[in-house]
Formats: sequence, structure tokens, C-alpha cells
Amino acid sequence: MKMSRQFPLNALRVFEAVARLSSFTRAGEELGLTQTAVSYQIKLLEENIGEPLFLRRPRQITLTETGERLLPKVAQGFDLLGEAVSAARETAMETLDINATPTFAMLWLSRHLGAFQLRHSRIAVRLTTTQHVIDLAREGADVALRAGHGNWQGLVSHPLMPVDFTPMLSPKLADSIGGIETPADLLKLRIIDPADPWWPLWFTAIGHPLPDLSHQTPSKMGAQLYEAGLAIAGQGVAMLTPAFYTDDLASGRLIQPFATAANDGFHYWLVYPEARRNVRKIRDFRDWILEEFATAQT
Repeated sequence: MKMSRQFPLNALRVFEAVARLSSFTRAGEELGLTQTAVSYQIKLLEENIGEPLFLRRPRQITLTETGERLLPKVAQGFDLLGEAVSAARETAMETLDINATPTFAMLWLSRHLGAFQLRHSRIAVRLTTTQHVIDLAREGADVALRAGHGNWQGLVSHPLMPVDFTPMLSPKLADSIGGIETPADLLKLRIIDPADPWWPLWFTAIGHPLPDLSHQTPSKMGAQLYEAGLAIAGQGVAMLTPAFYTDDLASGRLIQPFATAANDGFHYWLVYPEARRNVRKIRDFRDWILEEFATAQT
């Protein structure tokens, strides 16, 4: 037997309202139904059960013995359903699932996220990191922080910061060759990830002939974060985004030998599904992070 025949939920909802209000008319007003529709649902339920549920008298209806036995269980059932839905809504409102690239998560988000949670203490945050672009619906993320051009179908995209890049290295490594005076000096050192397309773009931006990096030892760390770690340790020159390493530059762990930074058109973006743009927790996070970046740029 189909579930809809076993559990006529619509008719049970109407039955509960009629029994509670002792009126077909008032039940219809509460449920947005005509009196005819209310009567029809009660008839369907009585046929399903095989017993009358109401004694119909002029200007008065009362429950039959069967109706009196049914009412408490039906009322309890709807109370339980209401509690389940409320709990689900509360959980959804209190947990914000964020997906970010490892570099953005470690070098920006982890340093600022506490301010968001202080402002919105009702929202717990769950953070996952992936280097690849995920399907938010499939992965269950509410928002994502990703690099690209911002043209993802079905998503609202807010630009946060350009993905600029320039060579950076430890001062000790620079001193090992007497300092970095020209772009050519960089080629005397190990280049971290020489296959990175940012290298030729940067040399072009600075007006230097494109170098041959084929003699460099191949390496690929998979995320800028890890390349920065090698550079700080003096293991080579990395192509990095300066905005992520202001603390390292200020402390002297890294140096940026040239002011020129290149850009391939990529930005970091906040994205979320178009259909969920009015979800409260997503609006709260959007407003907060856009304010953070706007403040940093002033």
C-alpha cells in the first residue's frame, strides 16, 4: 500500500484543526481552505479509517468515540513533526559551511574568521579546503572562496582581492649571492615550481626577456602556501601573492626584491548559489567579508 494511502497527512491536518476548533468553518479559515474542501478531507479520512469521526448536529459538531481516540495521537504526531522541522531549521541556521583554497584559508581566513564569529555568535563555522573548484550543492558547502574570473554559472560572485604575484625569498638566500639587484639575479637561485605560468607573466610585466627555466629542478607543491614555506626556509625563490605575506615581509622572514607585481586576470571571489542569496547566514558572512576587504583597502 502506498504511503499516501496509509497516512493521509492533509486530511489528518484538517481533522486536527476541526477537532481543536470545533468548527469546519474556523478550521477552513485557519488552513486557508473552503468549508467544502474541509468537509471533503474529513470524508476522505473517515472513508480511509472506516468509521465516522464527528457527530454532526445543527450548529454543533462533536467527536465520536473513534475521533476522541484518534485526536491525541494526531496532535502528538504533528507536534513531533513541528519539533523536527524546527530543529532542522535551527541547525541549518547555526552552521555555515565554507569551502576555500588552502592558501586563502590559512593565510587570510584563519586570521580573520574569529571576528566574524564574535559578531555572529549564533553561527558555528565548518571549514573545508580544496584546491579544485567544487560543486557547492554536491559538496554541501554554503559559500566558497575561490580564485578565478568570477564567471561561474548559477553562482553569485563578489570580488575580494586581485591575485597579484611577484618573486619572494628569504633574505638569507638573497645574501648568499650578494643580494638581488636585477631580475637575472633570481635565475642564479633555485626556482620553486619553474613550470608555474606566473613566471613568464612576471618577467614580461617587468620588461625582462623570458628566461629558460628548463635547467631548473621540477617541483610542484600543489598550493602557494607550501611554496611560501619553502621560500621562508631558504629553499628557493617562490612566486607569491604579497597580500598574503605582509607579516612575513614585516618580520623579515621574506623579502620582495621588486615592486612590480603581475596579474593574470584572476581574483579571489566569494561565491554562493543564486537561489540561496537571501539565506540569513550567507548574507551575514557576505556582509562581513566584503566589509573586511573594503576596510583593508582604505
